[in-house]
This record gives sequence, structure tokens and C-alpha cells, in this order.
Amino acid sequence: MSIYIHIPFCSSICSYCDFCKILKNEKYIDEYLDTLEKEIKSNYKGEKIHTLYIGGGTPSSLSLMQLKKLFNILKRFNLDKNCEITFETNSEDLTKEKIAFLKKHINRLSIGIQTFDENIIKKLNRKLNIENLKLACQTFDNVNIDLMYGFKNQTLKDLKTDLNEIIKLNPKHISTYCLILEPHTKLYIDNYKPLDDDKEREMYDFITKTLKENHYVRYELSNFSKEGYESKHNLTYWNNEHYYGFGLGASGYVDNVRYENTKSLNEYLKGNYILEKNELSLEETIQNEFILGLRKIKGINKENFYKKYKINIKELPKVKTLLNEKLLLEDNTNIYINPKYLYTSNEILLNFI
Repeated sequence: MSIYIHIPFCSSICSYCDFCKILKNEKYIDEYLDTLEKEIKSNYKGEKIHTLYIGGGTPSSLSLMQLKKLFNILKRFNLDKNCEITFETNSEDLTKEKIAFLKKHINRLSIGIQTFDENIIKKLNRKLNIENLKLACQTFDNVNIDLMYGFKNQTLKDLKTDLNEIIKLNPKHISTYCLILEPHTKLYIDNYKPLDDDKEREMYDFITKTLKENHYVRYELSNFSKEGYESKHNLTYWNNEHYYGFGLGASGYVDNVRYENTKSLNEYLKGNYILEKNELSLEETIQNEFILGLRKIKGINKENFYKKYKINIKELPKVKTLLNEKLLLEDNTNIYINPKYLYTSNEILLNFI
């Protein structure tokens, strides 16, 4: 079983959101953490936990005292001795004290860099602390770095510079994201225009080629890792396995029920945690198996699929058709998206909706 803890204190990329400004009030933060503890006590059933992900929002924006309170709450979980414990952070939030504290409590750090381009960093209303970044990468063996691309007027030369800076840090994992303009962010409000699709595709191919040359394996559409350092927590999602979601706006999947927590702070603090529940039919569960599983480069394991559903995956009409069209391929173990069509994989995944 896995657990996702949502700490909705946003980084400066979302500082234009009134909701996030409210949560920067220390009174609300303490109330939030108290309520998070109550939710965990109410809903966690004591299962052995194999991955724990603390993120969504920016938990590193908490003070050292608040972090101590958070990790005291998390002691309630029955963690496997090899549990992967990930903590999301920005470089500007880190201090030597926080890094030393986190070293005692987690074994994987995920750092939202996005870019090293100072002009873009300013447009994102963010900061970058290179010294903290280097110290974090030296302190933790297992580090993920987030890279964003597709900014207006960004060139391949700019992207190469970002990639080179990341590769020099030698993280074990790199997550890549093409820029999407989300409401309430500064770029959205400023009516910022990203690159066109052709240039984004060129950048995606360049990232894939460059990271492969530097011994990073692409194991999911936008995720790359050194051998053996794939994100166990993210694989929980892509393998369509169950996980708890705790916190404001979190989502979870337990006992074949997908649920979403409320995004209303007032409702959450009242103890009205869950906004919506949906018990999945067999058809919906299988649909998710394809939509999530085919994001992995290796695709879906045929034997595991049969064990789960007592169905021969190759006998499904949509799978037969896509195999005949060479949009899906197979080997002795897996069925997967033809590498030629990975960039446009959404068009293939639509067949399963």
C-alpha cells in the first residue's frame, strides 16, 4: 500500500492564488496539520506502507518546527523497512538545518527546479538557490529533479543548458514536464504564450536523446532514471494499484473506490474530508489499467493482467485492433505503445475511454 500526503502550501509559482495566501497564515497551518492528523486517525487502517509521498503543494515551505510536527503525525504509519519516502521541495525553501532534518526522516528528495534560465525564473515569480541545490544533491543518494520546457521563445540551446546543469548535479531521477498554463499562476494571468506543438515535439525528442546518452532510462512517458531508481511511488499509480490520499485536495484509491478530498479549507477543517467517491466497475478498472499502464515504456505485463482480471489481454477487441495497426507492440512479457508513437500516445489511449 502507498500513501500520498498533500501539503497545499504553494511555492511562489502560485503566489497569485488567494487560497495559498491564506494558507501562509501560521494559524491556518497549525489547524491544517491538526486536521490532517485527525483524518489519518479516522481513515488509515494500519496496512504496511511501501511508499510514502509528501508533496503536492510545497511542504518545504513549512518551518522547521512545523516540519517536526508533520513528521510526528506521520509516525502513525506502519512503514515497511524499505519504504520509499519522498519529500517535495524547492531549492529556495531549503536550509542546512532543513536538509539535516530531512536526512533523518526521508530517503528520496524531489526538487522542483523547472529551469536555470534567470529570465524565465523571474517570469515564474520564483527563485533558485544553487548552493542549497548542490548541498541537497550531495546529501541525498536518491534525488529527483523536475525540468520544465516549452517556454515562449525557448530554444534548443536554452534547453541544452538546462539539461547540462541538471546532469552535472547527477540526480538519480529526472521528471520532465511541458509547460501547461494553469489558472491562478502568474504566467496564466500574464497571458503567456507557450511554444507551438512542433517545437515542443523537437524539445521532447532532444530531451530523450540527451538523457539516454547520459545513462538515464526512460521508463515512463516523461520520467527518466538511473538503473534501479525508478519512482516506486509513481509506479503505484501507473500500475493501477491502491493508495491512500490524505490532506486538502488529495485523491486516493482504496478498496476499488477512487475518491477526492474537498478543496474547501473550511470544510476540511470541519472534518468533512471527502468530497466525492466513485466505486469503479470492472470496465472502468480495466480502462484505467490501460490509460495508466501504457504510460510505462514497458507497458502492461500480460501475465499480471490475466491474474488481475482473468482475461487474456490480447483477446480484447481494441487491443487486437491496435496490435494489427502496429500502434501497440508486444514481446514475450508485455504489451506496449510502439516507440514511434510515444509522443502522440494520448491519441492511442483515447481508444480505451
